[in-house]
Amino acid sequence: MSSLPSSVDVAIIGAGAAGLGAAHALKDSGLSVVVLEARDRTGGRAWTVQASPEVTFDVGCGWLHSADNNSFVPIAKRLDFEINKDLPPWRERAYGNAFPQSERDEFMRAIDAFYERLWDAAQKGKDEPASQSLEPGNRWNPMIDAISTYINGCELKDMSTLDWDAYEDSNLNWRIRLGYGALIAAYGENCPVALNCNVALIDHSGKRIRLETSQGTLTADKVIVTVPTNLIADEAIRFSPPLRAKVDAARGLPLGVDDKVTLALDGADAFPKEGNLRGATMRTEMGTYHIRPFGQPCIEGFFGGSFARELEDAGDGAIAAHSINEIAGFLGNDIRRKLKPLYESRWALDPFARGSYSHALPGHAGDRAILAAPVDGRLFFAGEATSPNFFTTAHGARDSGERAAKEVLAAMPKA
Repeated sequence: MSSLPSSVDVAIIGAGAAGLGAAHALKDSGLSVVVLEARDRTGGRAWTVQASPEVTFDVGCGWLHSADNNSFVPIAKRLDFEINKDLPPWRERAYGNAFPQSERDEFMRAIDAFYERLWDAAQKGKDEPASQSLEPGNRWNPMIDAISTYINGCELKDMSTLDWDAYEDSNLNWRIRLGYGALIAAYGENCPVALNCNVALIDHSGKRIRLETSQGTLTADKVIVTVPTNLIADEAIRFSPPLRAKVDAARGLPLGVDDKVTLALDGADAFPKEGNLRGATMRTEMGTYHIRPFGQPCIEGFFGGSFARELEDAGDGAIAAHSINEIAGFLGNDIRRKLKPLYESRWALDPFARGSYSHALPGHAGDRAILAAPVDGRLFFAGEATSPNFFTTAHGARDSGERAAKEVLAAMPKA
């Protein structure tokens, strides 16, 4: 890891997937580069922890979405990280009787019909709330909304129809056995990163750009900003002169909330590997559970949207406590003594994230392109929220960093 230089050709703000992607793309350019990271680690919203001696847990992103188009797949192979291609537990592999097959079939028909209506609405070019594609009075609507909170981090009323339609999903989802966060940390190992270096001000009024950080001031010719939209929207990082269009675009692309918990499972061998547990609960405030991911002795829970926010606000341990109550409701009270909280995320309360991943508010699908546009050939923008088709994903973030680095190189004066 680097100490803070006083002057560089290119400063990259944020050592998540986007910042690391930019740093890699500039590696052989001959330019001096530093990545400024507020945290004490690289990876941003990708973070793997050893929750117990037997359980590896991705606190942040865990799935290589659109794996056949995912730039982290060749990186994983190059860095010798084992890729797991087991099917995800979303549609099939239900465990227990909490959600009988006949009801699952009915729910799948309802959500597929919803997606069809949503697609039709998008083809008409209307950037309306996705909730308008729900069938009025359909009994499955609350649960369809719950699925949106898992996918988008928000309820359908806050989701742009055109943004939903722009997302590219090949439906191929793989995982990294040692953790996606661990892979991204390994990817960043040889990058010039200054940790514990929080940037508060980007002063682009002079000939060179001046950055005020928690470790002092440095100047740069070019700056790539890769921080989450909520930090720009809240003006936790400020521009001088102000960049109203960027702040407004960031506000149109807020970070939704998705949180995860892992619970140790005693007597795990009695349970199926890679099982799925959720109930036909007819409410949006519900978790979905992954039994024994990678065969590990644990259950992972997943929560999204305003319910995840409520659980975060309820305090440390609230997500685990709710999970145990909900699982006991599905499988009976005997399960309680077999479950023990190991680790839970609280991304909305993380000061350097303030959420999980971006969604466009209705009417704001065009804000991704506005956020991504360079300013004066000196300020460049990357991060998952700037990706036109792979937003919300780590590979979308990484690819956007590479794109911003190419824009930097194109803007460099020709010798």
